[in-house]
Amino acid sequence: MKRSLSLSIIIGLSFGLFFNALAQGGPELEEGEKASLWDKMYVGGNLGLQFGTVTYIDISPLVGYRFTNRFSAGPGITYRYLKYRGFEGASTYGGKIFARHTLGRQFFLHAEYESLNTQVLEGISGQSRLVRDWVPGFFAGGGIFQPVGERAAVVIYALYNFLYDNLRSPYQRPWVINVGFTF
Repeated sequence: MKRSLSLSIIIGLSFGLFFNALAQGGPELEEGEKASLWDKMYVGGNLGLQFGTVTYIDISPLVGYRFTNRFSAGPGITYRYLKYRGFEGASTYGGKIFARHTLGRQFFLHAEYESLNTQVLEGISGQSRLVRDWVPGFFAGGGIFQPVGERAAVVIYALYNFLYDNLRSPYQRPWVINVGFTF
């Protein structure tokens, strides 16, 4: 019941933001000239690699569409692999949708809903086992982007997972700090 209510609220808010952005029209260039599709889109995401005692691979690309000069949204996918030396590795994968509202020149608010397929502990004490399951997450927070050249930026943002479950989540804590690139 709690999950379906949370999911209903999240979907409702997402649609509200989406249709609000559509009503505002697309970004403008100069003197009313509309931007091209390429000017409205961007790609970005995260890439994390670590090798040694712990092997960690994170590939999380996303595609955004600028509905206005300040509001963008889009989908993303996630693949993560984690392995400790001497133990079997595990993959986590899934998708997300996000919305971002720019405040000023470099600051933004960010919200995203994701669903990741990962290994979770199921059962009661003494009878526990690892099973694969889909785990939802609803993140909200803010960040900063630092331009690097004409069409690229480094993006740093901190998000809080409002659906965090310490027994099922693939994250160690409800706060997540991401560093990525946008082109």
